[in-house]
Amino acid sequence: MREDEDSATPTGFSALDLPEPLLRALRDLGYESPTPIQEETIPHLLAGHDLLGQAQTGTGKTAAFALPILARLDRARPSLQALVLTPTRELAIQVAEALQRYATHLPGFRVLPIYGGQSYGPQLNALARGVHVVVGTPGRIIDHLERGSLDLSHVRHLVLDEADEMLRMGFIDDVETILRRTPDTRQTALFSATLPPPIRRIAQTHLRKPVEVTIASKTRTADNIRQRYWVVSGMHKLDALTRILEAEPFEAMIVFTRTKLATDELAERLQARGFAAAAISGDVPQAQRERSIAMLRDGAIDILVATDVAARGLDVERISHVMNYDVPTDPESYVHRIGRTGRAGRSGEAIVFVAPRERNLLRMIERATRQPIARMELPTVKMVNDVRLAKFKQQIRDSIAGGGLEQFQAVIEDLEREDNIPALEIAAGLAKLVRRGEPFLLAPERTEPAREPLAERGPEPGMAAYRVEVGFVHGLKPGNLVGAIANEARLTSKQIGRIEIYKEYTMVELPAELPDELLAHLKKVWVAGGQLRITRDGEPPDDAGKQPVKRSLLRRRLFGKPRK
Repeated sequence: MREDEDSATPTGFSALDLPEPLLRALRDLGYESPTPIQEETIPHLLAGHDLLGQAQTGTGKTAAFALPILARLDRARPSLQALVLTPTRELAIQVAEALQRYATHLPGFRVLPIYGGQSYGPQLNALARGVHVVVGTPGRIIDHLERGSLDLSHVRHLVLDEADEMLRMGFIDDVETILRRTPDTRQTALFSATLPPPIRRIAQTHLRKPVEVTIASKTRTADNIRQRYWVVSGMHKLDALTRILEAEPFEAMIVFTRTKLATDELAERLQARGFAAAAISGDVPQAQRERSIAMLRDGAIDILVATDVAARGLDVERISHVMNYDVPTDPESYVHRIGRTGRAGRSGEAIVFVAPRERNLLRMIERATRQPIARMELPTVKMVNDVRLAKFKQQIRDSIAGGGLEQFQAVIEDLEREDNIPALEIAAGLAKLVRRGEPFLLAPERTEPAREPLAERGPEPGMAAYRVEVGFVHGLKPGNLVGAIANEARLTSKQIGRIEIYKEYTMVELPAELPDELLAHLKKVWVAGGQLRITRDGEPPDDAGKQPVKRSLLRRRLFGKPRK
């Protein structure tokens, strides 16, 4: 919708009675009309009412509360006037950046993001100089209150953003402590995707006659995101992902895993296969996480492997694909994950890997989102090889076009003359040398039914895939595992199927109906210096008590004993 210059009735954002500097900033950003949450919320906040807003991520709620705050701000006063609480560091940064963009034409405006993992020095200096708005995580806000470096006595506007996520992450007690430290006369806006009883209680306790705004949608996910799934067991996820990365065009991708350990492991494997990838999780220092996100935004890397918490609020416009490498166990997580793509009106792609035992999770997500998720066609070996050939040919063309080949041409001519080797064979030898022993093309797909991959044919009748938490870095060999399981579970070697050993875990086929008591016993069995902690494929890995392999032990197991 565009404003009609010939009409006396204002339309678009002008109809919301926002100041001209904010309207100018919105025009600069290319915003033409408000989203439903903005249209419903902004007038109430401008009128000074408290507000309880229910809306999903990606609906434009940041502008819904940021614009009224900026409109009512007294920039002549250097004291803190507005506080926005967010569940994660990434969302705090995102909201602060949005406020700064909207305030482009408001000279003297100062906003400060405050979050854990960042040095206190810059935060303390900025607070001492004076800021109008603080956007922060509850834990770091509490730290500053205890230090006496943050004064909330003049706060006139308070926003709780993604309150249900703060509840899930255990911040609600901190939130209530902060609320009690702010003036009773403040205006409060609470935004949440869901309104469980604890959030309702906070609204009843701390909001004054709030206006309730609920933005209902026909579906919980954006229509501009195509959603697909592929049934694949843990044994073959990496191969399936590699095929997709090689054959399906994408600009940037975020790959979600369930555990912190899996992010590092998957990123390392993708790097080894030639992809520009990095990992972020709750264990990664904040500065490094910010660098990785900046690299993704700038195109220095194309793939970010992340856990849910680390990627909360992550907003990078060039993300074209979201890959659920591990299917989320609840629909809310799925909605938040795939909301990282399809931003700013662009189309997006969401793919989820589902193990045979996880089909119920897929159905649950479809019911909750009221959208079907289509089965995808995995790129064939021929498609992948065609792409590899095309890329390699283009690399050669680019190298030739770049010039500077004279000294290499002289070497080729000498070799051709001295050894009587045709130039074609020399070129092929150089191409093989570039590959450094890595296979250039994928092997043809197997056509014998009995030899098809487990992910496509499923386990053998009566068998299922299981995961154990020891791998080649622990020195595990197939015979060790077969011996341990056969002895402890009283199975014959014929009852133990295929074994695939990875870096820090192993997949093994065993009888499908192993009793729970037997699995509980096998969890405690030690092999190659580690407990099996066995789980059925599709269940979250058992990382309880998992200890990292010492560097010296890892080096010894990978490269043998050092020479004397």
